[in-house]
Amino acid sequence: MVEISPATDADTGVISVILGEIEAYYGGDQAPADEQQIRAALFGPRPHATVLLARDCGDALGMASYTYLWPAAGADSSLYLKELYVRTEARRRGVARALMDALKGIAAETGCSRVEWTADIGNPPALALYEALGVDRHQGKVFYRVGV
Repeated sequence: MVEISPATDADTGVISVILGEIEAYYGGDQAPADEQQIRAALFGPRPHATVLLARDCGDALGMASYTYLWPAAGADSSLYLKELYVRTEARRRGVARALMDALKGIAAETGCSRVEWTADIGNPPALALYEALGVDRHQGKVFYRVGV
């Protein structure tokens, strides 16, 4: 049974390992992420994001990282999913769907009008998941990135 719950400071270590797995998935180094950076970003005085962890019998199966965007439409807010990741051994078991359902519930509870995210074109499993969830691709945006 998959249980979805917000991460706490005590989860910093497992989040670090999962972030390393995400980096490896996209071709980077699988080294665990810096735990001090994670604590500052998630549990510091001004959190940058919230993480949900999917667990089975205490084992972390995956995570979703999200924040809020404003304005979304008019003065509405949206929940923005930055990262959805399911560990290799837990894939195809409904974990991603459970995380997406939890995100939709949080968005509704917090008054958001929608959930938004991007997906890499080179990630067919993710694209197939979103299609299976019945979500249409939004063709109206172009993604930009600049370093600071």
